[in-house]
Amino acid sequence: MKSIRRILRPRSIAVFGGHFAEAVVRQCDRMGYAGDIWPVHPEREEVLGRSCMRRAEELPGSPDAAFVGVNRHATIPVIRSLSEIGAGGAVCYASGFREVGDDGNELQDQLVAAAGTMPILGPNCYGLINYLDGALLWPDVHGGERRQLGVALITQSSNVGVNLTMSQRGVPLAYLITAGNQAAVGLHDIVHSLCDDDRVTAIGVYIEGIANSAAFSAATEYARAKGKPIVVLKTGRTEASRAMALSHTASLSGSDAIMDEYLRRLAVARVETVPQLLETLKILHAGGPLSGKNIASLSCSGGEASIMSDSARHRDLHFRPFSEQDRSRIRETVNPLVHVSNPFDYHTFDWGNAERLEATFTAVMRSGFDLTVLVMDFPRERAGDAFAWDAAWGALANAARTTKRRAAVVATLPECLPEAHCERLLLAGVIPLLGVDDALGAIEAAAFIGTHEPCPVASPTMVIGEPTVLDEIDTKALLGKYDVPVPKHCACESAGDAIDLWHNVGSAIVMKAVSKSLVHKTEAGGVALNLDSEDAIIAAYENLAAVERRVLAEAMFLNGIAEFIIGASRDPVVGLHLIIGMGGVMAEVFKSSRVLLLPTNEKEIRGAIDSLQFAPTLKGWRGQPAADLDAVVEIVLKVQNLAFAHRDTLHELDINPVIAASSGACAVDGMIWLKKRKNT
Repeated sequence: MKSIRRILRPRSIAVFGGHFAEAVVRQCDRMGYAGDIWPVHPEREEVLGRSCMRRAEELPGSPDAAFVGVNRHATIPVIRSLSEIGAGGAVCYASGFREVGDDGNELQDQLVAAAGTMPILGPNCYGLINYLDGALLWPDVHGGERRQLGVALITQSSNVGVNLTMSQRGVPLAYLITAGNQAAVGLHDIVHSLCDDDRVTAIGVYIEGIANSAAFSAATEYARAKGKPIVVLKTGRTEASRAMALSHTASLSGSDAIMDEYLRRLAVARVETVPQLLETLKILHAGGPLSGKNIASLSCSGGEASIMSDSARHRDLHFRPFSEQDRSRIRETVNPLVHVSNPFDYHTFDWGNAERLEATFTAVMRSGFDLTVLVMDFPRERAGDAFAWDAAWGALANAARTTKRRAAVVATLPECLPEAHCERLLLAGVIPLLGVDDALGAIEAAAFIGTHEPCPVASPTMVIGEPTVLDEIDTKALLGKYDVPVPKHCACESAGDAIDLWHNVGSAIVMKAVSKSLVHKTEAGGVALNLDSEDAIIAAYENLAAVERRVLAEAMFLNGIAEFIIGASRDPVVGLHLIIGMGGVMAEVFKSSRVLLLPTNEKEIRGAIDSLQFAPTLKGWRGQPAADLDAVVEIVLKVQNLAFAHRDTLHELDINPVIAASSGACAVDGMIWLKKRKNT
């Protein structure tokens, strides 16, 4: 990891350039930065009352941080000079580097060479804001204020960063850092350095692409050890956004399903929207990840209770029912007409009565939920006195302190929980959450972090060159070396070879035309099934030999219940991984599959199978026998052994179908692609 601690917490800042450099000085003054600021400009005498130096060599010392706000060609010599005088690091504001391609690639290489061991943020980024110390290497507007404690936000997009600072959701923002092209400092370096600041409570990352998955994995492991939970908003769920990532930050997004699995393995929560990112950070800031997924919902309206229940139906959250002991305790605190359930509509009998509400909320929170939420929208100022609303959330805060449980207020409409109220709630130890869907998404993310144990992810390897294709005969020979069960088979030089196999197995056989280019055999007329006589075998051989020179004969795998596809492929970010899904000729129609990163295990594989669309039919359906999933899991583990053994050359593996019967499973068809190893 490349430490950027000096840039993050600078005691001295040098600024290079005209308008943008002056803006940085102005922002530091506005925030009350107490360190030294040294302007550098070849012609100006002063900047906002500070004398200008002409070049980096005239600086009175080695600055901890520098903002370089000059054009892309002038940036390179400035960075070289800063590196030579031992500066702590620099922000490269200019664009026109690798994100534009062509000569931008060469310029970025020159920039990295000029920096040497000195860390640089960017290029093509605004820089950073440290609200804790008032240090801003930032030339644009922002909406934050000084803090003593808060969350850190990292974003590859500077404009997204500006927007995040303007949030009125009550997020206590300690740092905002933009990464730009990540020429010399990656997201992993920033995460790692932020973890060493005890004033940072949690880290949120807006990601367009991960350049170094192994380093990012290591950074998340370090963050976990330091007690800094991480939540990610990763773009690239659509083809359009993946294309934009390539043009905008010159980094590869990778497959979205693979990225989901990669982040899950790291116990990093991935959220869907910017609001969910901010709401999750508030939960993490105010007490860290949730210890479980059981939540209680309180509201004085049946309508709000129904909204909560419906909105959570697709979330991995549980409105756990109250036990009879819980219900008995709660009934003593409410009107006899109130029905006690979860979500809980406690009615308006005690609305405005802080003492009665506190008794009810305390009774509910003694039930041991991981989070209790009070659904409540605050009135507009012109609506009149908000005394009753203050009484309700005050009662919740007192109940939380009494029971030592965690509590949140959820506004169904974001505009109905103003920023001033958010800050008051946080100070009282209550989490303010805006919007039901975003609030529940955030709660789910915080519970995931708190309950999910990270798993190791194998470091990616890259391979180059055109792949060598193993046809089905050669593929089955390689599968056999790793004990993957395949049907009894033979390569046929004549129809007689197939007839001998038929006599040997004592049941019907299948024959196939085989070649390296014939992937979809059925559509090409390259498969003959249920061959159970010499005449049928001879006719099939003649037809198939006319399609391809090589012909395979094999025993038919009978009494199959389900067909799977088991494969291995490479992702440009994460590297080699496995895939399991619905197989057979319908594999590309339903596209029901799950990614399994390496190394995987039996528990992960079974969970992946259970998530497939046809999973309910695998355990017996309408009197049908269950598929032997133990045998399928065993095949996946054996394919993993093959993948690891050939991890430096394996480009792709496709076994389709793997047929599972009530006893046993078998790899019926498949192909493997191998490449040369890339020496890096």
